[in-house]
Amino acid sequence: MNGIRSATPGRAITRLAARQVRRPALVVAAVTVGMSALVVGTYARTMGDASAAPALAALAGNPAIRTLFGEPVGLDTAGGFAVWRTGTVLAVLLTTWGALATTRVSRGEEEAGRWDLLLAGRLTPAALLGRQLAVLAVAMTATGLVLAGALTAGGTPMDGALLHATGLALAGLAAVAVAASAAQVFPTRAGATGAALAFLGVGLLARMIGDGVPAVAWLRWLPPYGPLALTRPYHDDRWAPLLVLAVTAAVAACVALALAGRRDIRAGLLRPPAGRAPRRWLLSSVEAFAVRRAVRPLAGWSTGIGAYFLLIGLLADSLTGFLTDNPRFADLAAQAGFPGLDTVEGYVATLFALLAIPIGAFAATRLAAFAAAEHAGRLTLLHAGPVTRARLLTAEVATTVAGSAALAAVAAVATWIGATTVDADLPIAAALAGTANVLPVALLGTAAATLALGLAPRATAAIGMLPTAGGFLLTVTADSVRAPAWVGSLSPYAHLAAVPATTPNWTATAVMVAAAAALIAVGDRAYARRDLRL
Repeated sequence: MNGIRSATPGRAITRLAARQVRRPALVVAAVTVGMSALVVGTYARTMGDASAAPALAALAGNPAIRTLFGEPVGLDTAGGFAVWRTGTVLAVLLTTWGALATTRVSRGEEEAGRWDLLLAGRLTPAALLGRQLAVLAVAMTATGLVLAGALTAGGTPMDGALLHATGLALAGLAAVAVAASAAQVFPTRAGATGAALAFLGVGLLARMIGDGVPAVAWLRWLPPYGPLALTRPYHDDRWAPLLVLAVTAAVAACVALALAGRRDIRAGLLRPPAGRAPRRWLLSSVEAFAVRRAVRPLAGWSTGIGAYFLLIGLLADSLTGFLTDNPRFADLAAQAGFPGLDTVEGYVATLFALLAIPIGAFAATRLAAFAAAEHAGRLTLLHAGPVTRARLLTAEVATTVAGSAALAAVAAVATWIGATTVDADLPIAAALAGTANVLPVALLGTAAATLALGLAPRATAAIGMLPTAGGFLLTVTADSVRAPAWVGSLSPYAHLAAVPATTPNWTATAVMVAAAAALIAVGDRAYARRDLRL
């Protein structure tokens, strides 16, 4: 009897969902807890001297600082400083992973046809979705509990630790629920993922504007990031704003469960128009079709990156002036991996380094989508025809590299427009040089994803993010704990010059480009020789 019970479809689905998310969930939890504990542990060294007090007062009044990093409150405590320095970053990490994981375990499996026989039985779509949401809710809750324990063990007050950890967990739950709702509405996984990420992007933009412009401070009530700032952990400890996140998560989850049974399998409530005119553009060759597949994702990434770097340009004059008047915070920024922020060119050079992360994410997701298309069988006819695998992969990689260069150009133009608007001295050529300077790091990410596509296609996205997101995390951690120089030198960011404030490091650029080319060649060879993943 026990064996029969353990084999029920519901329990099998729960175990499968847990197996699908356990590794990335552990990585996200480790990063969340590790970054918070690191900042708490190094607080006394970074903020312990007497010169910090007047700098803290100046920091709280600067709108540019509030826009970029959130309202600084409770900075006289280790917990408050950790929340201000890492809170938004960790919230973005948790919510983004939650949204991507939700669409993957729900619509991704469904589009691959692996739920057809299962849903033909007694298990309903709503019951299936409910079990998947339960697994993700457990992952978010566990991350919050471990974070609260780590902050409390680090010596911060328990009330603030619980409030901060609960807020992050609820933000993650809200992202999961919204992504689940989008998965019921949009006809494809890609559309649902894009809608969920758009929700997160709008929420982040609302938080930034609400923090920086008092006249529209009400924007901070919009989920999922604004209510986190309103809780003010380790200072006022307000629990009421978390009700917004709890209600958002509950309502979105109920909507998703209600809609799950109202749509057809492998479809959404929104249906593509039937009988539309044929769209033959970019269908003439494998290379053209690779471009066609990348156009819409590139437009979405361009919009997000352009909006962010437009804001960076608009804040150039205000932030550099503040850091010039408060060298203490310029030093702290340097310790956090952001040196040279007290000049316009140094400021944009430092923030351009961050550009490698979204560009790397674009590249990793494009190649992960290529791997998913192979796994779903959408490339089988191409592989059976007179088209070599090398040509298919080369077209995809070349399109991805071109898209990365386009995103760098978008960031440069947006920053230049913003800086010109506030009369900050930033020539367009300098902006273009600064964004082009980070392309070798992003190219390493593309190369890592290509290598993974040939050797470990399931891990294409994760491995592709190691040089960019992983390298930046290594740089920040090594600087914060004052690790030996060789540790920091393992990150590609350690070899980037601060362009346009200085001239490029051509030697490092050549080495990174050569290493990327070698990895791409190895990945291409491995992809051509391995079995198809169907």
